[in-house]
Amino acid sequence: MRTITLDVPDELADQLTIDRDRLPELLALSLRQPAVPAQIYRAIVTFLAGDPAPDEVAAFGPTPEMHQRLQLLLGRERASALTPAERAELDEMERIEHLIVMIKAHLLSPRSRPE
Repeated sequence: MRTITLDVPDELADQLTIDRDRLPELLALSLRQPAVPAQIYRAIVTFLAGDPAPDEVAAFGPTPEMHQRLQLLLGRERASALTPAERAELDEMERIEHLIVMIKAHLLSPRSRPE
């Protein structure tokens, strides 16, 4: 086992002292967080569960905050400055975008509409 020394704010140090026995567990959990925040998936599921009309499906897109984050990641990618975590986040965002395009194509195609 290795020893790691960190500089943290006093408030966090006080909290870590209380949870000292759980530090390895807490660190492991924080490293296993999904690349993209769960609220992005929740927004998509909530939207689809609301049985949107075709025009709502066509208009569905990222929130301004999601769009801003995507632009930041794409800029860092162009500058070859992405961290591994940012690369994973950008890759996941691309998978989500592909999924949304496939959903839109399916829901908006004439074959998928009831007659």
